[in-house]
Amino acid sequence: MSSLRLSRSIYDAMRAHGEQTYPHECCGALLGRFVPAEAACNEFGGWIVEANVRAGNTRTDSAHNRYQIAPIELVKIEREARSRGLDIAGFYHSHPDHPAQWSPTDFEEAHWLGCCYVITAVANGKATVTNSFFLAGLREEEKRFEQQTIELTGPGTELPGG
Repeated sequence: MSSLRLSRSIYDAMRAHGEQTYPHECCGALLGRFVPAEAACNEFGGWIVEANVRAGNTRTDSAHNRYQIAPIELVKIEREARSRGLDIAGFYHSHPDHPAQWSPTDFEEAHWLGCCYVITAVANGKATVTNSFFLAGLREEEKRFEQQTIELTGPGTELPGG
């Protein structure tokens, strides 16, 4: 199982974004570096996130339970990542009044193999549980979500709400 390592401030920023956009889904991207388990002496294997980038949810038909990042915004995010020597590590979004588990729509619309998808449940405007899922597989036909461990770095590293 791979892990997702990020600072407490990035974790809190994602959760706050979900609270601010409630009752609609928020969305954004995570920028970082992938470290294979072998390179880390098997102590850590996964994405190390160094920044999060908020994105606008362009869904107008059902923003309360769907999200979409405009392609032009995604290109800008990818350029920003490259300019910082980073990659797109994954994406995050919120589930207003729904569990922090991927939905069939989340799975259907996930195409960035090898990236993480972070979901925060926001109940009545308050972020509760945040989970991460790694999109594994070598081809679109083989893709699957695998639960990831979220590891926080820096001060205040306890995970609220699981």
